[in-house]
Amino acid sequence: MITLVLGGNKSGKSAFALDLLAQGPGPSVLLATGRARDLHFRRQILAHRENRDPDIPVIEVGTDLPERMIRAKSEYASVLVDSLDFWLFACREEGLERVPDFLTALEAWNGGNIVLVSCEIGLGPLPIGEEARAFVRELGGLNQNMAALAQVVYFTIAGLPLTLKKA
Repeated sequence: MITLVLGGNKSGKSAFALDLLAQGPGPSVLLATGRARDLHFRRQILAHRENRDPDIPVIEVGTDLPERMIRAKSEYASVLVDSLDFWLFACREEGLERVPDFLTALEAWNGGNIVLVSCEIGLGPLPIGEEARAFVRELGGLNQNMAALAQVVYFTIAGLPLTLKKA
């Protein structure tokens, strides 16, 4: 089953997604896409590590998310991808067009559980710079594609999940 968890920054989406992962069949794995590029983000990653079950392996995937998802599916019953926004940002930063590969990997997903986390991008003011606007458009489109493919979609606000789509 494909589950999508959307939410704004610090909305509780990652904690909720970890709860969903824990409820799924084992073994499970977390595919982490974020890279610690500054002190604040390093602290955020450390806080996530401290609040996470130490028995859940974490694989840092970088831009290789599609390949890592396929590999993880053969080894784990439940997979958590946290998060699509950081992955897309890294792909854009490296000049890579990986969304078609990701969609192909996800469309082939049958059996097993995958929980995808992504930042809901469309609730704030439109960014001033063209590069930022292009990112907003691309992530918004990716989130819409994910919501169409997912059997279950949640939106988290202030740590509270709202069900947008049920299986």
